[in-house]
Amino acid sequence: MQANIEFGSNGTPLYILNTSDYSNWLGNQTDAAQKWLQTSGFSGSGLALVPAINGQLESAAFFSSEPSNLFACADLAKLLPTQTFNLKADDNTCLNAAIAFGLAQYKFDQYKAAPDEQATLVIHNQSTVDQAQKIIKATYVVRDMINTPASDMMPENMSSFVQSIAKEFDATFSEIVGDDLLKQNYPTIHAVGRASVHVPRLLDLHWGDTNHPKVTLVGKGVCFDSGSLDLKPSGAMRNMKKDMGGAAHVMGLAHLIMSHNLPVQLRVLIPSVENAVSSNAFRPGDVLTTRKGLTVEVDNTDAEGRLVLCDALAEASDETPEIIIDFATLTGACRVALGTELPGFFSSDSSVAADLLSAGLQAEDPVWQLPLHKPYRDLLKSEIADLSNCASTPFGGAITAALYLNEFVTEGIPWVHFDVMAWNNRALPGRPTGGEAMGMRAVFEFLQNKYQ
Repeated sequence: MQANIEFGSNGTPLYILNTSDYSNWLGNQTDAAQKWLQTSGFSGSGLALVPAINGQLESAAFFSSEPSNLFACADLAKLLPTQTFNLKADDNTCLNAAIAFGLAQYKFDQYKAAPDEQATLVIHNQSTVDQAQKIIKATYVVRDMINTPASDMMPENMSSFVQSIAKEFDATFSEIVGDDLLKQNYPTIHAVGRASVHVPRLLDLHWGDTNHPKVTLVGKGVCFDSGSLDLKPSGAMRNMKKDMGGAAHVMGLAHLIMSHNLPVQLRVLIPSVENAVSSNAFRPGDVLTTRKGLTVEVDNTDAEGRLVLCDALAEASDETPEIIIDFATLTGACRVALGTELPGFFSSDSSVAADLLSAGLQAEDPVWQLPLHKPYRDLLKSEIADLSNCASTPFGGAITAALYLNEFVTEGIPWVHFDVMAWNNRALPGRPTGGEAMGMRAVFEFLQNKYQ
């Protein structure tokens, strides 16, 4: 679906105001309007609909204690009647209100016969409309990819989706499919994905001027995670269509980068697999040789995300980009530490981490740094291989997972690893239940600050 945000000057006036301005605003209304507001019990907070003498809607006003905050006006998308409204607010409030309005209008309705009609927001500034639409569209990319059932978002479907975005921005796309992963030395991606009838793939997108700084994004693309032979219980498997949330995040972020024409040389790598159960599934106790040459003992086949990511991170490091950023729905431990709504990240570069924290506050997309605590590396020891894919203890699971990935990033390359939920368990203003972009706007703000 598309957000109903347009450039123009028509429509019923919609004012966004601070609650402290209510008395002045009320004094400027007609006697009939004042009586209507008093009779209806409106007290100066939330949405007021002001009728004209003929019974039509004359204007609307939304009052908030912090109207310029990103999600302050998000509920307007649900509260306004289905007609066209002309937004009246200062520039910053106007932009944030438009973004929140569009994000709140999102509904995953691809499988519904008759999508609901919604209000339309008209804005007099074309630049504001364009800016809002770019953020909304990128977020919709993330949400749509995650919300799509696994039956329609397997590796071949993900490949088509990535190709469509590559075509939109004149980017270059290539992929390595099935047994060619072995021939070209991506053995752990192949090992995790080989049990599925949907053959594994490494998706690879390039965009931008080769003279610009190299920025490489890596996203975990596990289209469905059964746990394989270490089978998940049914409750834990129910929403595992979202286990490709990392891939969705890097595609949303790539969409932002390309739509803003950020002066970077972008590369996106997505190892796309289904972690299925079959006679040729990889097993607990198997030893896999990774692209980097390190051997990994499989302690648990349900810790597959780090296995597909490690080959992609090794490939990303081969080009020595200025920065590598990966997104993954990697551990429940990160959710235990931070809850489901605050994305955690790890970084090998302290200045990058500080800039990311600051960017998250700027973008009203908070992120939280967790420690890449090197002494915990010993917990990944294996008696028969270079390392295990799981730590010997469940404690600090997000940290040990990040330390595993760190083994495959060349030292000296700034690296950021996001461990995200990618899913709203509860509906918040502008953030419906289901797939969600978490930390994407923060990272884009960071990249804009660094490269624009």
